[in-house]
Amino acid sequence: MGRTKAKKKAKSKAVDPLPQDSPQKGPSNSSLLEKAQSLVIQCDYDLARQFILRILETEPSNTEAQELLGVVELERGDVDAAKKIFTAMVSSTANSTVPPPPSAHLCLAQLCEDEPRLALQHYQAAIDTLMGQLKGKDKATGEDLDNEAQIKSNVVRALIGQVEIWMDPSYDLCFEDDAEKNCENLLATALQTDPGNSEALQSLASVRMSQQRPEGAKDCLEKAWSAWKDLDLDDSRVPPIATRISLAKLFLELELYAPALLVLHGVMSSDDQEVEAWYLEGWCYFLMAEQARETGGKLEDMAWEELARDARDRLETCQLLHVNEGHPDIPLLDHVKTLISQLEALGIQPSAPLDEEDDDGEGEWEDLDSEDDDGDVEMS
Repeated sequence: MGRTKAKKKAKSKAVDPLPQDSPQKGPSNSSLLEKAQSLVIQCDYDLARQFILRILETEPSNTEAQELLGVVELERGDVDAAKKIFTAMVSSTANSTVPPPPSAHLCLAQLCEDEPRLALQHYQAAIDTLMGQLKGKDKATGEDLDNEAQIKSNVVRALIGQVEIWMDPSYDLCFEDDAEKNCENLLATALQTDPGNSEALQSLASVRMSQQRPEGAKDCLEKAWSAWKDLDLDDSRVPPIATRISLAKLFLELELYAPALLVLHGVMSSDDQEVEAWYLEGWCYFLMAEQARETGGKLEDMAWEELARDARDRLETCQLLHVNEGHPDIPLLDHVKTLISQLEALGIQPSAPLDEEDDDGEGEWEDLDSEDDDGDVEMS
């Protein structure tokens, strides 16, 4: 009996069936999409593309994957591929009761550089879809409120995109009789959709500048800036860097140097490699030095030479970053070189070394030759 028991036990172990669910399933498309989105955030676009293509192999109609693939192709520099993807997304729903995601129209609007009217149509299609989404959110609460705020923000940016097309001097649209009225109406809609929206107010300031109404522009900019200037830089309500740089440009146009510098300092705190921010800060100090030199030698309790040296330091840094990064804006670099040459002619040398900030204004300053005091050399 003991032998039989032993044999039975051995046999029992030998014939135990494998679990029915032992073959492991691959990751779900939702987890693949999440991974692809994470890779996009990490700027690993090639690997993100592989994950997205894997999703589309099993689920070709996955709109989130299609949209992300279009974004990835843009980041990889393949504009034609991106445009083809977004166009297909729009076309595939042309006869459907379900509209394409507004993001597809928004991306196409930005890719239609040579077709302004088509771009306007894409913006409008996105706006119509987004407005439709807002209609069902009258009683939104909690997370829905955050979603509603994002939808409103997208509506405003699409409306601003239309305004920028109407104002762009490279298009004939800006010369049409109703161009100004269209801009006013679009921005009125933007501010009705999201009252106090800083980007809409900033765009309205640009319109006021084009209308030669500087006081109206200043009022709009102050309202736009006050909406977020006291927030932490990582607050989601702080506009993106591109919007803040545009704000700084408008401040400079209005000779509002102090707020321009504060905005630019915030940009550099977010990204100290931002070439245009270094350029604008250098340009701002240059203009301040010019004004100080013309009005008695000081501005904001700073000697014009001190302001000029601050300008030189920023412009030198801008030039270095521009070259190292292979920045595409050549006219910007040309202007930087021109400004540096003018400062050099005035005897203004950069701080040494370039990468050290002059915290307390200490250090040696380059004295101007006596012949410079008679105003023969002008900053322009």
